[in-house]
Amino acid sequence: MTDLKAGDKAPDFNLTRDGGSTVSLADFKGKKLVLYFYPKADTPGCTAEAKDFSRLHSAFAKAGTAVIGVSADPVKKQDAFKAKHALSTPLASDENHEMLKAYGVWAEKSMYGKKYMGINRTTVLIGPDGRIARIWPKVKIDGHAEEVLAAAKAI
Repeated sequence: MTDLKAGDKAPDFNLTRDGGSTVSLADFKGKKLVLYFYPKADTPGCTAEAKDFSRLHSAFAKAGTAVIGVSADPVKKQDAFKAKHALSTPLASDENHEMLKAYGVWAEKSMYGKKYMGINRTTVLIGPDGRIARIWPKVKIDGHAEEVLAAAKAI
């Protein structure tokens, strides 16, 4: 587990995204990037969060900020999730958890007394310099996308 903080260089990544193409940190050199990490495609909380970021897609674009959702779901599941909810933000898949671990979001969780490994809902804003501008751990979904947009506009 990595304890990233504002000012740290964002860990590099190269992932397969919806539609089968790839996405990497290098694709956004000199631009702002939001990575929102979500536990599981097509679950109520993750759907609400993805819809919020999609709804604000053009506002993020106006702010010169790209947005990518990342989970450990396979690309096929990401494709179905994106199509079912008409999502406009790209969804990337990290089935081997390397990027999730690098960003410190792959962690032990507990539900009904059972422990398992999963994604802690977290959002990371990366500045045009490739450094982390802000991290939102333990995201509460209501109003979150708007808060991230305001932070992106401020840098």
